[in-house]
Amino acid sequence: MNSMPTTQLDEVADPLLTAEDVAAKLKVSTDWVWDHSSRKRPYLPVIRMSNGVLRYRASGIEEFLRERELTSNLRRKRR
Repeated sequence: MNSMPTTQLDEVADPLLTAEDVAAKLKVSTDWVWDHSSRKRPYLPVIRMSNGVLRYRASGIEEFLRERELTSNLRRKRR
């Protein structure tokens, strides 16, 4: 049995990413990530921390990719 508290297990299983991490994962610029995180209705699932620091749950970015893939596939099928 693991002795780590549940919150620590959650953080290991679903780490917080920086804008640079997300940019590398999506193969886009950091500016693109910042732009799509700082809108009134952000395109990316973002967590706003103190001092303007932005963080992203790895699972949220994965879900964003699944949604984009689904949307892309639906558009292709309509043609």
